[in-house]
Amino acid sequence: MEECSEIRSSTTSGLLEIPTRQLNGTCDISVDMELFLHYSLIPSFFIILVLSFLQRREQHRERDDTYLLRNHFGMIVPLDFVGTFSNRWSYGVAFGATANKIMFLFSEGYQPLLVPQWAQAFVLLIGGIEVGLSHFPFFACLSSEFGLVSSVLGFSYSLVWFVVTTLYIIQCPHGQFVGNYETVMFYWPSLLCLAFLLGRFLHIFVKSLRVHLGWELQMEEKPFLEVHQAEHVKRLLRKYPLQERNKSWFQTRIYEWDPYFQFPSRMIGTIVLAFICLYLFIVIEFCVFVYVRDELDVFEGELESYITSMNQTGSPVLLQVKELINITKEVWVVTILPASLTCVSYLFHILACYRKHIKRLWAGDKHFLPLKFHNPSSSESVVAIARYSGWQIAYILWGYLIIHVMQSLCGLAIMYSLVLPVIHHQALEMLRGLGIGILTVSIVLGLMVLQVWIATSFFLQPKMGTDDKQKPLALNNRRAFHNFNYFLFFYNVLLGLGACLSRLFISCVLGTWLIARIDRTILQSGYERADMGFSAWIGMLYVDHYHTNPVLVSFCHILITSHRERRLQQTIKYWYLNQSAGPRLSARSRTRWLLLQTLINNPELVRLRKSRPGLGSQEFTQILLTCSES
Repeated sequence: MEECSEIRSSTTSGLLEIPTRQLNGTCDISVDMELFLHYSLIPSFFIILVLSFLQRREQHRERDDTYLLRNHFGMIVPLDFVGTFSNRWSYGVAFGATANKIMFLFSEGYQPLLVPQWAQAFVLLIGGIEVGLSHFPFFACLSSEFGLVSSVLGFSYSLVWFVVTTLYIIQCPHGQFVGNYETVMFYWPSLLCLAFLLGRFLHIFVKSLRVHLGWELQMEEKPFLEVHQAEHVKRLLRKYPLQERNKSWFQTRIYEWDPYFQFPSRMIGTIVLAFICLYLFIVIEFCVFVYVRDELDVFEGELESYITSMNQTGSPVLLQVKELINITKEVWVVTILPASLTCVSYLFHILACYRKHIKRLWAGDKHFLPLKFHNPSSSESVVAIARYSGWQIAYILWGYLIIHVMQSLCGLAIMYSLVLPVIHHQALEMLRGLGIGILTVSIVLGLMVLQVWIATSFFLQPKMGTDDKQKPLALNNRRAFHNFNYFLFFYNVLLGLGACLSRLFISCVLGTWLIARIDRTILQSGYERADMGFSAWIGMLYVDHYHTNPVLVSFCHILITSHRERRLQQTIKYWYLNQSAGPRLSARSRTRWLLLQTLINNPELVRLRKSRPGLGSQEFTQILLTCSES
């Protein structure tokens, strides 16, 4: 396996001494996944070439008929990262099929070239481009408008990946870390995604074949205005009922489904890929834990041998070290579940925050954003939408590791402060120390509350009205107030030390706990721009706001529709004038009017029409091209 092989390469010497870790020592591997990744670029380029040949270019230079390519070899778009709301789960599953390779890149295991350390960034860039090219056919075949050809190519390419991955799992199902079925644990998400893609391409093929044979009507082109966007605008134009319907606890506190809102394909793909990568990261972390646990067992045995050779038995230091190792291992395993659940909840919460923030921007509300982000740079926003998906996944993975470490430290603190004293029959001493600590904190907090009560009772003037919630900020008993401040000045210096430490502790806890949350900044007000993850989130929101705002899209749809209708009415009017003119118009003029009406009603035919210089058709076609694009 690629992920664990990187760990094995540096830790094989101590690990091979354990017999239970040699399950795959004699397996015969005939499939090298890294080598197959390189060779997969050949069919990938072939599929890209075929789809590019079928794709027509929207704008091309006018040349003579001897130009062979004409307007073929258009640019293929694998996925519209801004305005795609169809095939969202298919794109998400296609992203999920790349999870293993992304984790391979994340662990920096891709080393095809021997370069200096300072050039590692270029190697990783090359690796990312190679992974993107090898999986490009999945997205290109899903988004292609040539369903019959793209479904056959996509099904064949997915089948090759499925067969190769299955052969690799069959030949080496076990591993040297987890043990039985370790390879299956790593590759079953990719197999599941590839199986889904096989079914999806088969469905596209059957549907396209029925259309080709005339058994089913051809689907219309992608609408400019989506149905949910139109329904959202209609809801804005309706009058809200005087009494809102009762909402359940789940709808009020957690999430309320909106039938007129859809997440774009980019968000769905990001969340699906983040889930799979998080699962793989947890498995890899467990592999490392198994290796470290075995190494600690070896170290513990050597330490016992050393103590025995020194004629010392039952050394307190040895017992404490053994106890620390055992407790650390147990706490680390126990905290895997809460750390993973925390990151999973963050993924769902990110979707909820995306919907809440984008709806506020649609309504013109920017108060939830820092002032520096009310007018972001356009170029930074365009770059942000390209960065967001990758950064979100990386933040989740590193956030899981940091949260896991923090929860393990908290678990160790609880074990040493509460559990171990009871096990060692020191419960009374523990309760005495705990009581003293609670009493000290209670007294400090009580004195702080007492200061507030004294200020409220003696140093503020009475309320000006019976409906006022608090007293006005107007001093009373000024002489007593100045003495109060003087004598508490020296005590508050000492109290400020504890407040400063508590501020540092709370900042560390919240910072590590929310490190995976890219939708909010963990920096203080005024320093938000230094948080690159939060800047990417804001830029992504603005790009979606400017390009998918339902009100704006509906307005543009009305303009385009009215323009087409007005142009069609003018064409029909000229046609009637030709009909009423009778024999005064030649057959050629009438044919050209009918040609004009046909080309206006079918703009895609304008680009397919041949233009012959010298007969006036070249200028006519150019005018029609300009009108159709407008």
